[in-house]
Amino acid sequence: MVVKKTQSNRRRNLLSLSVLLVAIFCLYLQLARLGYAVPPRYLLDVLCFTGCEDDSSANINHPKIVGNQLLNYDKQIAQILGADKSDKNKISILIEKSKYRLIIYYDKQPVKSYPVVFGDNPVDDKLKEGDKRTPEGRFKIKDLYPHPAWSKFLWLDYPNKYSWRKHFQAKLSNKINWNNSIGGEIGIHGTPNDDWIEKGSNWTWGCISLKNQDVDEIYRFVQQGTEVEIIR
Repeated sequence: MVVKKTQSNRRRNLLSLSVLLVAIFCLYLQLARLGYAVPPRYLLDVLCFTGCEDDSSANINHPKIVGNQLLNYDKQIAQILGADKSDKNKISILIEKSKYRLIIYYDKQPVKSYPVVFGDNPVDDKLKEGDKRTPEGRFKIKDLYPHPAWSKFLWLDYPNKYSWRKHFQAKLSNKINWNNSIGGEIGIHGTPNDDWIEKGSNWTWGCISLKNQDVDEIYRFVQQGTEVEIIR
């Protein structure tokens, strides 16, 4: 009887432990979904178990345009490229925060640039939800669709593994609180008022905003997976 009772207790304890572990894992997944915990697929990279390279070592190496002027802003991309250059796989984007400029590249060569604005804090790198900063680094467009208020929305894959590492390190160094979420829903989109772009008014919560006619044009030349590099 004693042996049977002991075995029964062990089974009960094992079942309780299993239920507890499942509950903890489900809670972790929920926190990750809400942006409070590192998603499992990024854990090894964030904790540097796979090496601690940052996204600057994997940049797209866009050749920079000297000066602050806009390139070919009075021309259409289709006119510049011509009929024989329409491969979306060769399109990439560089956003220069300090110059308030978005540049379209074809095969790593600058084609056209547009004026853009950002959030209330247009200078610093994004570390958490609500800081109204635009993230810096290398991203990709993960989806794109018409938007009822902003004409078009090009949704970036923020936060990626590099974003999570910056967020986690900011918590370790007490730059942000441990209860801060990393945020999300960062993209390139139009504006309810084109005058805000003309005046350089930083009105977003961290997204990149440009005139509706400009985002409409860009929309036709990008796709899911288009690379976007954002620098200060």
